[in-house]
Amino acid sequence: ELAFDDAENFLAGMRNAGAVFLGRHTPEVIGDYVGGSNHVLPTARSARFSSGLSVLDFVKRTSILKLGPEQLKALAPAAIALAKAEGLDAHARSVAIRLNM
Repeated sequence: ELAFDDAENFLAGMRNAGAVFLGRHTPEVIGDYVGGSNHVLPTARSARFSSGLSVLDFVKRTSILKLGPEQLKALAPAAIALAKAEGLDAHARSVAIRLNM
């Protein structure tokens, strides 16, 4: 809860929060029960890397990536260098083989 004068300006400087209850007329209980924000919020400073529970936590997402020969050729040097830097030589070779390098 930011229950003080000029709370909106303070909010502009905040970096991590699961939810913010802004102003003297916005108690946390409103967010918990009837305001629409989430009651299941990150704790123990985990708002640095996560958000409150949402519908997205129950949706399965799949990433799809498709490259053509020219796109692979353009990205290959960086991918090979990163794979080698991580000690993942087979990953590097999987790119090089596709380009007959």
